[in-house]
Parts: sequence; structure tokens; C-alpha cells
Amino acid sequence: MTTLNADPSELAKFGELAHRWWDTESEFKPLHQINPLRLDWIDQQARLIGKRVVDIGCGGGILSDSMARRGANVLGIDLATKALKVAQLHALEAQTPNIEYREVAAEVLAAEAPGQFDVVTCMEMLEHVPEPASVVRACSALVKPGGWVFFSTINRNARAFLFAIVGAEHVLKMLPKGTHEYARFIRPSELAQWCRDADLDLQATRGMEYNPLTQRYWLSGDTSVNYLLACRKGT
Repeated sequence: MTTLNADPSELAKFGELAHRWWDTESEFKPLHQINPLRLDWIDQQARLIGKRVVDIGCGGGILSDSMARRGANVLGIDLATKALKVAQLHALEAQTPNIEYREVAAEVLAAEAPGQFDVVTCMEMLEHVPEPASVVRACSALVKPGGWVFFSTINRNARAFLFAIVGAEHVLKMLPKGTHEYARFIRPSELAQWCRDADLDLQATRGMEYNPLTQRYWLSGDTSVNYLLACRKGT
């Protein structure tokens, strides 16, 4: 029997908040705010229209839904049952085209459907699993040669601790306390190495910044806190 690469306490944490995924003023407000930035950046690199996409760790489907509306054929996967049900219900209510959701681990889907996707996205998820490198390998297995894989996560340094935990969870209360665990943050160099080991070629890196006074997010060259990686599978 294969042990799932998931932390039950992390799944429970997001499961308890599932009904609030699509409330843009809830704990998920930051995800709604950054989603247009993520979506545009992914679309610029990979040209989503007509592409087959798998969104790993899709949660309530915020990114999955927006990629489907850009013309991609999207499969969203997660192991948080309640969040997936919310995603499915939202897709029905909003009549989102070309989208489906499944409760399945990335590693299991990779064994089942290797090389079946043009684009793989794995956003804000690696810092919540016990073995992030295993997820990176699964992403590589799922994507076609020449296809795109996108990650976003949080750097591990003093500034990231200050901004992502002290600032976001305790001072500004943008996120519930305990959302993130500092020890699970991932340096860009570590993620880049896992990508290389999995035959993924790093194409671009972007940082994501936030101004609490204007409540505005933007992409930049500063990867010291939140950052995104774009990779392509070797051909």
C-alpha cells in the first residue's frame, strides 16, 4: 500500500474552511486577489487556449476555474474532500466550461496518466505536503515533453517569516494563524534542484509582492518571499 504524500492536519485545516473558498472577503481573499496575476503569467508563457491542464492542489478551484474560462480543458485535483465538493458545486452554478475535479493524489494520477497534459500547475501547495520533491516528480511525469509546469510557493528566510507568518497571519490577519509552517517553506534553489532532477528546465522566475497600505499585489523580480517558477519538460 502506497502512503499518500499528504498531511491529514493540513487537509483538515483547508476542509474546515471549504465553504468560504468563493467568498472574496474570507480567509481566501488573498488567493482571489493574486489569481489574475498568476493566471496572466501562466497564460503568457503557455498559451492556455485549447490546452489540456491539470491543476494540482486545486482546493476550491479558484485557479482551475479561471484557466477553464481562458479556454483550457482543466482537471483540478486535490485530497481535501470538502474543498473539492465546493469546487464542483461552483463549476455547476457558474456553468464553467471544460472543467472537472477529482480526489486523487498527484503521484497516483502520474502513474495513471503519464505525459497526458500540456500544462501542469501546482500553486501554493508544495509548502503543505510532507515530500514536496515527490510532487515535483509527479508534475514532470504528468506533462508532455515540451509542456509547461508552473509552481508557486514561499521562500525560507527571515524576511519570508516576517512577511508570510508574522505579518500575514498575526498582524494583518489576512490568513488564519497556523496557515503556514516556516520549516516547510522552500528556497528557490531547492525547488530549482528538484525540477532539474525531474527533467524540468527552469524557464522563468517571478516574485510576488504586496503593499498592505494599498492592498495591491504585483509580480516583480524579488523572490525573497512569495515566488513563482515556470519550467518546461525536456523533449
